Amino acid sequence: MPELPEVETVRRGLAPVMEGARFTKVIAHRGDLRWPLAKDFAARLEGKTVEGLARRAKYLLADLSSGEVLVMHLGMSGSFRVARRRVKATPGRYYHGRAKNAVHDHVVFHMSSGARISFNDPRRFGMMKLVGRAELDREPLLRALGPEPLGNEFDAAMLARACKGKRTSLKAALSDQRVVAGLGNIYVCEALHRARLSPKRGASTVASRTGTPRERAQRLVDAIKAVLAEAIAAGGSSLRDHRRTDGELGDFQHTFRVYDRAGKPCPTPGCAGTIRRVVQGGRSTFFCPVCQR
Repeated sequence: MPELPEVETVRRGLAPVMEGARFTKVIAHRGDLRWPLAKDFAARLEGKTVEGLARRAKYLLADLSSGEVLVMHLGMSGSFRVARRRVKATPGRYYHGRAKNAVHDHVVFHMSSGARISFNDPRRFGMMKLVGRAELDREPLLRALGPEPLGNEFDAAMLARACKGKRTSLKAALSDQRVVAGLGNIYVCEALHRARLSPKRGASTVASRTGTPRERAQRLVDAIKAVLAEAIAAGGSSLRDHRRTDGELGDFQHTFRVYDRAGKPCPTPGCAGTIRRVVQGGRSTFFCPVCQR
């Protein structure tokens, strides 16, 4: 499932053709994705302008001139593809042909910017939902989310408070969207390796008994921010379904330190360890048992 860097990459690809543009035509080729679309879905979008396109955790939020917000999630296999309607003989930088599996282009937005935006989702675990702007804070999909890891409010003190007294592993705590929003299996593994912390370590060990942050909490926050920033700069990680809006793959998978590298030498300078794979909470965890303590 796409994590924060992949969703942020998509947001940055969509923003130039969506922000300030009007939906001139909306086509829903089916009435449902993960959940049913609103019966008047197209009518509520057509003629409306996208005043801003934001991201919250793994969700895209299109703020509309109608006072509603279009909440979108990529699910497991969803991707957006941008094409220009006005195409000359030689395709330009922003023109990209239809994907080979265009049968799964379930929702298509035609924008006044001249762009056609197709949402392709073979498995149909993605979703689109219209929510009133005034009700957004109460929206069940969003209200329990923790802080944004790249925001200023996410620091060692906040992480320590969230983990104080937790009996779960550090891996499980970081994967909990209520503790920190947007992280998933890949980037939790990568951040823990950079911070030299074992995924099996108790979450509460990043905090003192009074809840103040220990030094390892600062290391972990720094590692989370660094790995996410680098992944976004690389266009995210493409392991199976993730595509940028221009159809290209992300590149961060080529610089994984531990994820999916079981049996390979640990890349930490001076470490003689070998990357191991274990299962935690039904998900694969990759780590170095020597330098991650």
